[in-house]
Amino acid sequence: MTKRNTQQRRHTILQLVNSQGEVSVEMLAAEFTTSEVTIRKDLTALEQSGLLLRRYGGAVALPQEIVAKSDAKFDSLRKQAIAKAASALIKDHHRIIIDSGRTTAAMIPMLVSKRGLVVMTNAINVANRLLELENEPTLLMTGGTWDPHSESFQGQVAEQVLRSYDFDQLFIGADGIDVERGTTTFNELVGLSRVMADAAREVIVMVEADKIGRKIPNLELPWHKVTTLITDNTLAEPIRQAIISRGVNLICAEVSN
Repeated sequence: MTKRNTQQRRHTILQLVNSQGEVSVEMLAAEFTTSEVTIRKDLTALEQSGLLLRRYGGAVALPQEIVAKSDAKFDSLRKQAIAKAASALIKDHHRIIIDSGRTTAAMIPMLVSKRGLVVMTNAINVANRLLELENEPTLLMTGGTWDPHSESFQGQVAEQVLRSYDFDQLFIGADGIDVERGTTTFNELVGLSRVMADAAREVIVMVEADKIGRKIPNLELPWHKVTTLITDNTLAEPIRQAIISRGVNLICAEVSN
């Protein structure tokens, strides 16, 4: 398949999504007489370009309220900038954990150039996107009890699986950052996050700057468990210094327009 044919197919897919509102991978594969793996790669590329939204088994058109809101585009750009900075920390043949979350998932397409990766995750959407990568990283799943709030597997089974391995890096998001205490979350299930952190030599937290300073009751990872915090360059200087004083490596990714 030539690059031109790929572009033509993706253009037609976008037209179908916008005209029908929702399409399935199965339908598109039949429509273009190609594999479902190829269609999933097309949908991933279109989503990364901000042209549609992935859903389980297919894709839907962008809601008009999202199309109209300029801050939605900026939010996506921030996630991409953070994800790019995070992916730069990963070396070939690294063993990594990717926790559930939109910001961590944004990093996955950027792993395509990495060789020999072993990736553990507790999220089905992360696993599906990893399987679409042409470099085919080795995929490990925690298993466990499905938690609909975090859309990920949690619980003792998942924790036991993680304790059987050791990893170079953990990439994890957060609902908030308490500058005094560490990462915080709305979810009361914090046990797996702590086991993930214990299983990795480096803990990289990926979070947008506007989440830093949020007061959320549940402490997830105290600062002494965090190696690096990656955020965007809108973070105020006093807060930057406060985080650095906690002994954390701070990376403020440049958000490009």
